[in-house]
Amino acid sequence: MPTLQTRMNQRWLLSARPLGHARDSDFTWEESPVEELADGQVLVRTVYLSLDPTNRVWMNEADSYLPALALGSVMRGGGLGVIEESRNSRFAVGDLVQGLLNWQLYLVSDGRGLSKVTRLPIPMTAYLGVLGHIGLTAYFGLLDVAKPREGETLVVSAGAGAVGSLVGQIGKIKGCRVVGIAGSEVKCRWMRDDLGFDSVINYRIENMPEALRRHCPQGIDIYFDNVGGKILEAALDHLAMRARIVACGMISQYNGSEAPGGPANLTRLIMHRARMEGFLCYDYADRAMEAFTELAQWMLLGKLHYRVDVVDGLENAPKALNRLFEGTNTGKLLVRVSEEPNLPTQAESYTSKYLN
Repeated sequence: MPTLQTRMNQRWLLSARPLGHARDSDFTWEESPVEELADGQVLVRTVYLSLDPTNRVWMNEADSYLPALALGSVMRGGGLGVIEESRNSRFAVGDLVQGLLNWQLYLVSDGRGLSKVTRLPIPMTAYLGVLGHIGLTAYFGLLDVAKPREGETLVVSAGAGAVGSLVGQIGKIKGCRVVGIAGSEVKCRWMRDDLGFDSVINYRIENMPEALRRHCPQGIDIYFDNVGGKILEAALDHLAMRARIVACGMISQYNGSEAPGGPANLTRLIMHRARMEGFLCYDYADRAMEAFTELAQWMLLGKLHYRVDVVDGLENAPKALNRLFEGTNTGKLLVRVSEEPNLPTQAESYTSKYLN
């Protein structure tokens, strides 16, 4: 086993503000020895790195819901890792942890911002999907913000994405009629045949206003928006009375070099007495176990399915990020940074907790 002094960290630094899609030249690859731990610190080895549209937002000069990332800093990103060394009484060697591990192999931390994860008899990737921030986003965005009612029509953009695929399935569980929007026939088949969506729309080959009229003859009761832009505008034109729009993300606008124009038909909100509300899953951190308990139960009962799209190697993270904006990934996009640890699970407590 290598000692702490012989471990070498690998990481990506943000070296330039992207114009449009991020490029390799916007990052700098750095390798350096891992520093020795001080009292109260832990060493985390990143196993999986989560790639999310917000990574691109964090690269901009303007602040978002977090401060802008300074040039020369390690690229920000959420991840799942394992404690390799500990001088902190709250963490033991072998603990699984989640948090902003950033685009690097190792993180030295005082433990703030790290959450311990109980090792359960599920794939480790699920902790960055159904039982992670993606699951919280889908669960609270639909159930708390939109408050669906049985028989309503729910339309989900990026319906084959990490969040959208869960939103549509939760909508079905709650008795909604679900229409998913995606950009390929393969994704549309997955939504319809595997996830159980009632209707699907391929926005690349179909006329969106006509497709929405055809698939939503009574109008849209809930529009879960992950993309913004023209699809949002088309949805606004087909709202039912008292419709709710959940503003989860606007991925179509994150790579723009100029400020995007707003939808030209926001008056539809007034005419249909509709509501549009933005949110972040972090708003619900204190209710996470409420969501995870129900999400895990649905998953174990076969009512909730998810897919991960895993890219091997931290060195491939910059190129992989653009797959989110090119629409070439299906489900949750991850980077496998290092090998999964071989750790025991807590199967008995898991089963009794989630199925009884």
